[in-house]
Formats: sequence, structure tokens, C-alpha cells
Amino acid sequence: MDVRKTYKLFVNGEFVRSESGRAYRPDGNVNVPRGSRKDLRDAVRAARTAFPAWAARTAMNRGQILYRAAEMLDSRGAQFTDLLGGGAKARRELEQAVETLVWYAGWTDKLPQVAGTVNPVAGPYFNFTLPEPTGVVGIVAPEEPALAGLVRRLAPALCGGNVVVALAPESQPLPALTLAEVFATSDFPAGVVNVLSGQRGELLPWLAAHMDVNAIDVAGCTPDEVKAVEAAAADNVKRVIKVAPDESSPYLITAFMEMKTVWHPIGV
Repeated sequence: MDVRKTYKLFVNGEFVRSESGRAYRPDGNVNVPRGSRKDLRDAVRAARTAFPAWAARTAMNRGQILYRAAEMLDSRGAQFTDLLGGGAKARRELEQAVETLVWYAGWTDKLPQVAGTVNPVAGPYFNFTLPEPTGVVGIVAPEEPALAGLVRRLAPALCGGNVVVALAPESQPLPALTLAEVFATSDFPAGVVNVLSGQRGELLPWLAAHMDVNAIDVAGCTPDEVKAVEAAAADNVKRVIKVAPDESSPYLITAFMEMKTVWHPIGV
């Protein structure tokens, strides 16, 4: 007799059941935890706690961890291919997800030189503009592609030193919840990546209005949901990110970052 896998939420480095005990069946067979408002608050709290240490890590170390995640994802290729429906299309999506993680892993220590600038000023000063992480980023994963779509949003945010609370695709949550297992074994500190499954209409308003979330990526939202998120985010000056990642770019990373200007006197 086959024993079905029990899927759980990934919060603060641990796999937990929803505090509500609820579940839903997107494919009619597998029970998937239906995250609640409290689960979302717990995930945001964990991310906020993890942010200072993750942002303070060296760029090289963040790159090493992202590269380790790519290795772990690649090593479980057969499992993810099955989750994505099998066949050549599923294999291509897996390869795209692995390549995305590797690509952004290589950008962690190059970002300041590419995205930053030295500004000309009239005075005995150096003036630098440098990218800094925004903080806690909420990510609404696209429904399609279920794996590569989420990885394309997670990787640039993590590359820049942000921490993430991600809502898995409502109709296809299993690749996202299984990807959480990859992050759990890839040296990411607890709380840096949090993955919740459930009904987007229930979780999204609280994610958009939460005062400890600094930015929200609406890649997986409908136009009406985007308007609702923008209205909720306006109350606490939260950044709403609407960049479509058609291809990898270092400037997609800066969509999840703030630009800081620093003055420094020229030594004699």
C-alpha cells in the first residue's frame, strides 16, 4: 500500500501544519495545508527576525548558498519532473529553475559594481550610490510555470539580501512546497525563506497590509488583485513590484532593493 506524503507549510526553517488544521485538494487527491492569517503572521515574524543576519552576510556567502540550492534542486530532478507532469516540458522547466538559481548566485558579489554608481559632485567629496536590501519581501507566485515562475521571483530577492514570505501557486502548490525542502537543506538560515500554501484570496489582503512587510511582488496576481494590493500597500508605503521577469537581469534584483547614497570626504 502506498503511503501518501504529508505536505506542510515551511515557516522559520521548519515544516509545520497550518494552525487552523484546514486543508484543500487542488488536484482532488493530495491534501495541501490551507494557511491562515496566523500562519502568515508567523512567517512574517520569522522573516523579520532573520533579515539582519542574512543582509549582513557577505555577498560571496549568499552566492554559495544559492548555488547549493541549485545543486540540491538538480539532484532531485526526477522528483520535480514528476511533480510537473513529466515529459520534455517538465524537464525544461526544471532546467530553467536550476539555471536561474546558478545565474543569480553569480551576481551576488557583482551587484554593487553594476547597479551602483559613483556620482560627480562639485566639492571635495566622493558620492556613491549603492543598492541595499529592502527587507521582508512578500511574493505571490505565478500559477504557471509552477516551479520556474516561483524560482524566478525568489532568486533575485534572495540574491540582494532580502528575506521572503512566498505564497505558493494556489492551483499547483506541490512544486513550491517541495522546493521548500530544497531550501531547508541548502544552508539557508531559518526564516530567510518561508513558503505558505492556501487560498490566495484569503492570505493576500493580510500580506499586503502587514506593517512588517516592506515590499510585495504581485507577479501571480490578477489585475483586480493588483489594484487591491496597491490600495492596501498605500497605507504603509509598501513597495509594489510589478516587474515581469521574462529573462534574467541584474536590474531585476534592484527591483527588490533600495538605493542608498553615501558621501565620503576625499583624503588629503
